[in-house]
Amino acid sequence: MSVTEALGWVALGASLPTAALVAVWLHDRRWRPEQRRRAAAEAALRDGSPHPRLIVDRNGVVLAANAAARARWAGDTPLNELRRRVPRDDEEGRESLARLRTASEAPLREVADVPLAPDGAGAPEWLRVAVGPAPAPAPAGSVLWEAEDVTARRAIDDVLRRERDDLSDFLYFLPVGTYSADIDGHIRFVNQRFAEWLEWQPGDLAGRSVADLLHEGPGPESDGTWRGVVVYRDRDGQPLPCFVAQDVFDDGGETLTRTAVLRLDDVTPRALAAPGERRRPSGSDAPFRRLFDRAPTALAVLDQAGTLEAANAAFTQLVRLGQGDLTDRPLADLVDGDDREMLEALLSRMALAGDGAGQPGVATVDVRLAEAGERVCSLSIAGLAFDADAAEPGVRGFLVHAVDTTEQKNLEMQFAQAQKMQAMGQLAGGVAHDFNNLLTAMIGFCDLLLQRHGAGDPSFADIMQIKQNANRAANLVRQLLAFSRRQPLLPKLMNATDGLSELSHLLRRLLGEQVTLSMVHGRELGLVRVDPGQFDQVIINLAVNARDAMPGGGTLTIRTGVVDVPVARRRGVEEVPPGRYVEIVVADTGTGIRAEHLGRIFEPFFSTKIGVTGAGTGLGLSTVYGIVRQTEGFIFVESEPGEGATFTIWLPRHDPETGRSQVQGAVDRGPVPPPDLPRAAAPLPLADPPAAADPAAPEPAAEAPDLAKGGTVLLVEDEDAVRVFATRALRNKGYTVLEARTGEGALDILREAPDIDLLITDMVMPGMDGATLARLVRVERPEIRVILISGYSEEAARGDLADSPDIEFLPKPFDLATLAARVKAAIARQPLDPST
Repeated sequence: MSVTEALGWVALGASLPTAALVAVWLHDRRWRPEQRRRAAAEAALRDGSPHPRLIVDRNGVVLAANAAARARWAGDTPLNELRRRVPRDDEEGRESLARLRTASEAPLREVADVPLAPDGAGAPEWLRVAVGPAPAPAPAGSVLWEAEDVTARRAIDDVLRRERDDLSDFLYFLPVGTYSADIDGHIRFVNQRFAEWLEWQPGDLAGRSVADLLHEGPGPESDGTWRGVVVYRDRDGQPLPCFVAQDVFDDGGETLTRTAVLRLDDVTPRALAAPGERRRPSGSDAPFRRLFDRAPTALAVLDQAGTLEAANAAFTQLVRLGQGDLTDRPLADLVDGDDREMLEALLSRMALAGDGAGQPGVATVDVRLAEAGERVCSLSIAGLAFDADAAEPGVRGFLVHAVDTTEQKNLEMQFAQAQKMQAMGQLAGGVAHDFNNLLTAMIGFCDLLLQRHGAGDPSFADIMQIKQNANRAANLVRQLLAFSRRQPLLPKLMNATDGLSELSHLLRRLLGEQVTLSMVHGRELGLVRVDPGQFDQVIINLAVNARDAMPGGGTLTIRTGVVDVPVARRRGVEEVPPGRYVEIVVADTGTGIRAEHLGRIFEPFFSTKIGVTGAGTGLGLSTVYGIVRQTEGFIFVESEPGEGATFTIWLPRHDPETGRSQVQGAVDRGPVPPPDLPRAAAPLPLADPPAAADPAAPEPAAEAPDLAKGGTVLLVEDEDAVRVFATRALRNKGYTVLEARTGEGALDILREAPDIDLLITDMVMPGMDGATLARLVRVERPEIRVILISGYSEEAARGDLADSPDIEFLPKPFDLATLAARVKAAIARQPLDPST
């Protein structure tokens, strides 16, 4: 080889690393903007919507998608699904698809309901699709697609539309004349029968004034309830005497009147006769009688004394009595308890007073029915007037319209209870979050003091007392977070029987010698998905509560089994979806719970032990409620004074083979690790411990500073006390700490400081929150490890970052040792010890 050839090979060899670096630089230059675009799009999607939301760029490339969108489209785009599933012969659907496609290209805002053909073995769907410009900070020109399954809503709308059409037909062809008018007396609607009586077509009367149809004498008042005789005139000017009943209603903010008209020449004298002059019905009553009997609403006619004269089939079905049992029976006899006296008094007042002007009044009252279980109905009672020519105008009887409102009342109670518990949960969660910041500072500064005051120091015991009481306060905060459903959970699949068996020894020690513990386990329970420590906490809290209710001793029984709920059912104020549940029943033979306390038993700080020696915090049962509901379960209580109390817990059953929930509508979290049993010893009870309980054992002094490898930490925390403690603690451990109070300030530091190893950020901060900051850091500086700190649950804190294993989570309050261990492991890229 010549010298020239050798030099050529050397030059080529030297250029290879340079070419590789250039290639890496070019790839990085092209890739970084793409990462920034995707991060910006992901930030624009952080709204927690349960519906699919997806952002694509101008070329249709998916930039970001929330969990629902990923599950539905699996990396595809909504437009492709619509092209594939909108039926080709559905002109309306293809037109909607074309509008959405055109809007996405602009982009412009467009919303359409699109019919979708079955996908495989599925069923047809209706999808409400919205498309438009993506919000900031998504890249300019990107398109936001949103979708919502409205199949059920469309089905309900179809049913309501059919019912509305049926009702319109029913009114239109009634054998009784009806019309409605505005406040000025202009007709808005008139049915076929009334128009025929006047020898007009319905369309000819629309818009005309009611006054134009009167023959002589006054007509009904145009702005109020009115009953009496009116003489109309037909098309030829001939008089038509009618009995009229008119009332007022609100139609979307506009006041209208609706009027029912009976021709007096079609009504027998019995219809307007005094009670003593009534005759047997004649054949001319037949049309009215058929209408009355076949009406879909419950109707009844009473005499002046409130005795039933007639009732249609819907009314007999409502009260669950036959026609023979209703004849000549006072309406008040059908009503239960105290409502009976109230109804009798109301009918008496209406019979005597009317509306104060000789006209019968109208009243609405809610009553409980005596023969129909715990049914509630609303009675609309209208007085029936004598003939206008009668010597003593007044009430000759009543027309009763009854509506079953049991479901409505239950929903109102459920909604009110849910609102109350939600408000309490929000208050408790907010208080707990603020306390966690305070407790983090208290515990942390105690640890800093313990580094300078050893066990022989006179101040050591005082510092330990402060720290021990701060830890006890942290336990109370955890119970508040449990009630508000925001405490950190580590759910696993476990067998409830195994968990209870491991607890049995601890429970017997807690209950003492005077209380007998009996456990009865069902077979083939399956698995439940719970945090094992929180599961133990629930059982311990209920056991301690039962022990306190049996001061003279008794029996505590814990039973397990499986409950099948084939259809959605209501139990108390809770709506339980269908599925299979693992049932855990905790029953005692204690003093029981008074009825007025049952509705408040799960409220935080509510206690029936006020003034009792050893009374607890009032958080025991509220903690149970919060844990059970956060685990997607239900808890019910039944009790009578002196008969003990029974708490029943239903937890969604999970299939032992697949790990899937067997409850309809439950959140499908996918397969989880197999049961991790046996577990460590159960925790001590947090629920209402005796006041005389011994304080926790003294803790050893903090270890000497660990100056391992050091590193640079960026700490972002808006709470000054927490930030000062953490900064001092980490600097004592040999780390370089950079501080920021906001996410925006942290970004400025990141751009100026090249050598940052770890980001520690609080989740809740003014301005940019911790999750958004972490997401941007992953794009700008992917080599930096991240630790999120929060007083709420890890699941809630992580949000869309749940699939990021390189982001750690540290719950508040934490002490110096825990903080140091997490930081050391994160910087060293080591797996964490679960104990920390």
